[in-house]
Amino acid sequence: MFGSSLRCLVAAALAAALLSCAPQASAARGPGATIREIPIETQGGVVIVPVKVGPSRVLRIVLDTGMGFDGVLLYAALPESTFTGPIAEVRIPGAGAGEPAHGLMTESGSFSAGPVQFNGQRVVWLTDSLMVGFPTDGVMGYSLFGHWIVEIDYDRKMMILHEPGAFKPDSRWAALPMVLHKNNMPWVKLRASISGERPQELDCYLDLPANDEVVFLVRDDAKFKVPDGLEPSYLGRGLSGDVYGSKGRVASIQLDTFEFRDVPVSFAPDSVRSKQPGADAVICGSLLGRFNTVYDYAGGRLYLRPRTQL
Repeated sequence: MFGSSLRCLVAAALAAALLSCAPQASAARGPGATIREIPIETQGGVVIVPVKVGPSRVLRIVLDTGMGFDGVLLYAALPESTFTGPIAEVRIPGAGAGEPAHGLMTESGSFSAGPVQFNGQRVVWLTDSLMVGFPTDGVMGYSLFGHWIVEIDYDRKMMILHEPGAFKPDSRWAALPMVLHKNNMPWVKLRASISGERPQELDCYLDLPANDEVVFLVRDDAKFKVPDGLEPSYLGRGLSGDVYGSKGRVASIQLDTFEFRDVPVSFAPDSVRSKQPGADAVICGSLLGRFNTVYDYAGGRLYLRPRTQL
C-alpha cells in the first residue's frame, strides 16, 4: 500500500471527470499494421475480451460502449506493486439508485488485449463488494472505441480493429448515424411502436454489456405510453446499485430498415437506469448482438449486417 502522502480522496467532481477525461496516452501500434484481430467470447450480444493487466492472469473484460475514458475498470484489486505511480481514492457513478461505488485509480497502468498493448493507461479497481460474484472481471471501452474502428464479428467470435478511415463497407452493411454525447456515449435513433400505434423516433444510447433488447426510460415527459400488464422485475446491477423496473413486450422495434416484432423489452425509471440526460431508451447487447457490428466513433457511424449464425 502506498503511504497516505501519495493517496488522495477524490470528491464527486472528480468522479464525473473520471468518466469524461482520458489520460494522455494511446495504444501502442506496431509498424505497418492496419488491422488487428482479437479473439473474443460472446454471451448473447455481450462481448468479453481477454485482457492482462501487468503480470495478471488473463482477465475476462466486458466491452462497454458506456466507458468513456482510456483504461480499464476492474471489479477486484490487483497488487499495488503492479503500478509505479500514485494511487488515488475515487467514487465511480453508474446505474442504480444508491451511492457511487468506491475504488482506487492509477494513471500509470499498462495492459494488453490480444496482440494490442496499451501503456500509460488509467486503471480503476473497486474496493467495495458491489460486484463480488460477477462472472467477469471488469469493463473496458474507449481504449478501443476511441482509437480504432471496432468491428464485432459475432459469427467468427472475433473483434477486428481497423485504423481510422480504413473500414470500407460493402452493400451488405447498413449505416446508422451515430453521435457521441456526454462521457463519449454513442447515441443512435430507433423507431418503436409500443402497442401497435404508428412507430415514433426515439433518441437512444448504446449499452453493449446489458442483456436486454431495449430498455425504455420512464419519466413524466416520456414520448411513449407505458403499456399495461408489465411484470415487475430486477433488471441488473450498476455501479450505483441494483436496478428494478418492469418487463413486457412491444409491438415493433426498427433500426434503420431492420424491423423486429413482438420484442421482449424492459421499462425502468430514467432517474435510476440512465445517467444520460434526454435519452428515451437504451439499445442493449441482445439487440445489437443480432448483427455483426462496426462502431466508427470518429466517422459517426454504426454499421449493421445481419448475422449468418443465430
